[in-house]
Amino acid sequence: MLSALLGAFLFLVTASQSKMTVRHYLSLMDLSATELWRIINRSIEMKQQFAAGERLNLFKGHSAVMVFEKSSTRTRVSFEAGIHHLGGNAIFLAPSDSHLGRGEPLEDTARVLSRMSRMIIVRTGSHIRLQKLAENADVPVVNALSDFNHPCQLLADLQTWVEHRGDITGKKVCWVGDGNNVCNSWINAARLLGFDLTIASPAGYDPNPRLLEQCKGYVNIERNPLVAATDADLVVTDTWLSMGHEEEKEKREVDFKDLCVNKTVMSRARADALFMHCLPAYRGMEVDEEIIDGPQSVVWDEAENRMHAQKALMEFLLTSIDV
Repeated sequence: MLSALLGAFLFLVTASQSKMTVRHYLSLMDLSATELWRIINRSIEMKQQFAAGERLNLFKGHSAVMVFEKSSTRTRVSFEAGIHHLGGNAIFLAPSDSHLGRGEPLEDTARVLSRMSRMIIVRTGSHIRLQKLAENADVPVVNALSDFNHPCQLLADLQTWVEHRGDITGKKVCWVGDGNNVCNSWINAARLLGFDLTIASPAGYDPNPRLLEQCKGYVNIERNPLVAATDADLVVTDTWLSMGHEEEKEKREVDFKDLCVNKTVMSRARADALFMHCLPAYRGMEVDEEIIDGPQSVVWDEAENRMHAQKALMEFLLTSIDV
């Protein structure tokens, strides 16, 4: 009887400690600069290990649940493949597969999934829903995209830069296009890692104003893409029509018509500047074919690195203690 009571007590203590120490990744700002560099360097190491045929068993015997309320190609495949590389099983839930948004409280979903998996990976249109899930989960929750930011994309982007050019501190990055969720994550990266970010977006399409205020000193807004790209070490863009804005297609095509990353824009950047795009890309709109398929483009490395960067992130979240 005494041993049974002691066992129950230890279980409750362990469960309580686990809830206190769980780490989530909803934004780059959930990491310190040191932690971010640690993940980037580890992702490069994991990529080399994978190429050498090495496999890890971090997830062996366990599952990660992927709750996707938005469609995906790269994010879904990169997470599922990455979890498999770590020895685990990915359980994918599309909107029609779960009770999210159909009456069940988010708090209940978080509690249930926490007891059946080691991690919850969420792709949603509402950052507030994501936060509520994390507040009630006993396992790490990962932001695989929200309307506010896309921090997993930035891990891959930063890994790609480091592989090709080394340290990004003090460099100049130019964003051309919509001040969307990916742009917001680039703003956070500039603050964390100390590089300059110039954003060329049309009036009315600027990034989150509160975020811009928080990152003052690292970020500038410039309407003219030719001015914004001058002396840039890296030029980045994204589709003009993010998910959820399909009804604005005609208006956006007019508003963004002068913001195509073409040969003229790239000629203003440094001669060795790189070009990135998180994909999917629409050639002839936000980027010309000769740029995305040209020698300065690293978009295919960038896409592959989603898989390795997310493996490094998952390892970090499952082995780190929040103190």
